[in-house]
Formats: sequence, structure tokens, C-alpha cells
Amino acid sequence: MFAYYLDLALRSFRRNKVLTALMVLAIALGIGASMTTLTVFHVLSGDPIPQKSERLFYVQLDSESIGGFQPGQEPQSQMTRFDAERLLRDAKGERQAFMSGASAVIEPDREGIDPMHVSGRMTTADFFGLFDIPFKYGNGWSRTEDEGRGRLVVISSELNEKLFGGSDSVGKTISLDQNVFTVTGVLDAWEPTLKFYDTSTGRGLNDDEQFYIPFWTGMDLKIDTDGNMNCWATPTALEDAEPDPEGNRGVNASCAWLQYWVEMDPARAGDFRQYLSNYSDQQRESGRFERPTNVRLRNVMEWLDFNGVVPQDVRLQVWLAFGFLAVCLLNTVGLLLAKFLRRSSEIGVRRALGASRRAIFSQCLVEAGMVGFAGGIAGLGLALLGLWAVRQQPVGYAPLAQLDLSMLLTTFVLAVAASVVAGLLPAWRACQVAPAIQLKSQ
Repeated sequence: MFAYYLDLALRSFRRNKVLTALMVLAIALGIGASMTTLTVFHVLSGDPIPQKSERLFYVQLDSESIGGFQPGQEPQSQMTRFDAERLLRDAKGERQAFMSGASAVIEPDREGIDPMHVSGRMTTADFFGLFDIPFKYGNGWSRTEDEGRGRLVVISSELNEKLFGGSDSVGKTISLDQNVFTVTGVLDAWEPTLKFYDTSTGRGLNDDEQFYIPFWTGMDLKIDTDGNMNCWATPTALEDAEPDPEGNRGVNASCAWLQYWVEMDPARAGDFRQYLSNYSDQQRESGRFERPTNVRLRNVMEWLDFNGVVPQDVRLQVWLAFGFLAVCLLNTVGLLLAKFLRRSSEIGVRRALGASRRAIFSQCLVEAGMVGFAGGIAGLGLALLGLWAVRQQPVGYAPLAQLDLSMLLTTFVLAVAASVVAGLLPAWRACQVAPAIQLKSQ
């Protein structure tokens, strides 16, 4: 029967082309607007590492001076180098790593390729295992190589393609800020929707990292760091000592600029939080921390939610777009009602010939669903156009506005479901047509 209903719907479309076009247009406009905003919301609010997001925790300590302190406020969003190195040595998690964004100039050996300024990351050995980063060739480096200040580098597939034509480059060398590094690994395709591990200064949204080097190697070679830094005192090793030669990035500098992540069983989070509290108490007793103990331990999704990765304007746009879709559906209800009731005589004849009300109701819903499917196709085109417009905007999340397979399927499901819902009232009114009255009027 479904094929028969489809045939009747197609015949109806051909008989009422203008009315059908108006309904398809109404659905398309609503679907195009709603899917544009919903796709952006989906990309920003999705879990960037679903296989282990509940096992990864971001660590915060309140190491700032007492000046400006207000009870109940959030601690520093990043960590000092002293605290990061101390927590790494204690190694209370299954894996742990601290890191900072970096940038450097690469001088390719290949002819025809000019020097390029690229973004990267200085981090510790567990970084790659911590975030399940896949390798195409080779691997990362060891903790021993961390401590030995090895001049090692892991590069992205994109950079490997530019420098080595995509071949296995493990063991080859590249120049970063005129320092020679040996390639230990090449990443496989790894494009997390969000750089969730570093949300400072918009890096979490739109920064493509091309290289990864050991943290202490980068510090020794004075590789430029990239990201937020909050300082609250003159960086000195001791009160009367000479300024730290590494400045604000020194071990004893009173500056928070590093991100610290730890992996553990969620059941151990309470114990780890207590460890952080005990550590804070010890640092306050030693005179380093001035504020009351105030620690935070958030998993990936909690951390993204706290940082407001989904801007309020995006949330508002979603509500407005679905409100517009509702208006479009109300117009579709009116058009479907007019269309079905204009066929009252046809429906009366079918009823007189034995068609049940259920059959009439089903026929009308199939026709409404066909309108939605056609509207979904047109709406998909409008959504792609809308996402293209979003990508032209000067906002951090603009490059992420891409329609994936799940959103593609959602477009058609939403279009058909919306049109079927819009067709419920018209279909119910149509199946209530009295055949006797219609036959008498003929």
C-alpha cells in the first residue's frame, strides 16, 4: 500500500504544482535555518574524545597571591611551571602531561618551499597516549628523552606531506627556529573537533598544530610559547635572589601558563582531589600559596562546559531558528489543510468504494512526508549555503561549521518528521469527510 500511496502523492503534486512548491519552500526555509544553527551547536557541544572523556581530568590549583582574593572564586585556569613539574614527578594518575602552545619557523630542505611559521606544542611524554593520538609512522618520545632534553619532534601528516612528500620521515631532521630536530613520529589523520586540551586564547577552536616537541627541550632552546599567561609577582627563585634567567617561564616564576591533564579511573577522582588539596596545604605552609586551598578537577565535558565553548549567541540562534521552523510548519499546516479539503469529493468517492478512514489518514501522511523529503533536499542546499556563510564570519568557531554524516541524516529525518507532524491535523480533517454528503453534491 505504501507504494500506492506514493504514486497518489506524486500525482497530487503534478496536479497542484504551485501549492506543492509553496509547501516545499516553507519546509526548506525552516530546515535550512535550523540545520545551519544546529550543526554549529552540534560541532561545538559534541564530545571531542568520547572513548575516554570521562577518564581525562583537567587540574586547577589556586596559586595566585592574596591580592584581589574573593572567597568562592575560581582558581587559576592554568598552572605554574613549579606546580606542573611537581605534580608530574608525583605521578598520581595513570598518565599525566603538562603542555603549552608553541610556534616556530621551519626552514624546509626541499627546493621550492619557503620558510614557514607554524603552530605547535611543547609537552611531556605521556601527551600522545593520554589523548589516544594515532601515528602513521613512528611514535612519540620517552620520559627518559624528556629528562635528557632530546631534540626530537613529532610532526603532523600535513607537515610531513609538505616537507617529505608524505613518505616515512622517521629519523630525518627538520629545522625549528634554526635548531635541528630528529623526527620520531608522524601523526595519522587526527582532527579533533576541538583542541579541548588547550582552550586558552581561542586555541581550542581554530589552531592547527603542526609539530610537538619535548617541553624542556623547547625551554632550553627558547622556542616561543603561545597562549595566555597570568603573572602576579616578579619571577624570582627566592625573595632576594637574582631574577630567574627564564623570566616569566621559569620554574620559580609566579606565572600560570601551562595546561595539566591527568588520566585515571573516575572512581579515583575523589582520592586525586584530596591529593591536590593536601599539596595545596603543603605549599601554603611553605609560603608559596597565599590563598585558601581551592582545587578543581573536571573531566573533558565538564571543562568545555565551564569554558563556555558553546557561545550564548549560538544557543540563541538555535532557539530562534527552531522558532522560525515552527512558523514555517504552521504555514505548511494551512497549505496542507487547503490542499486536502479541496480533494473532499475524491476522498468521498474513495470512502464510498470501501477505503477506511485509516487508509485516507495514511495516504495524507505519506503525501505530507513526501513534501518533507523534497523540502529536506532543498533545505540541505540552504543549510550548506548557511554554513558557508558562517565560515566567512570572523569568529573562532567559523572553520568548524561543516556538515557531517550525522547532521546530513538529521536533516532529512527532521524534514520528514516535521512535515508529518504538520500533516496530522489536515490528514485527520480529511479522513472525517462524510462520503454521503460528497456523493450528493456531485
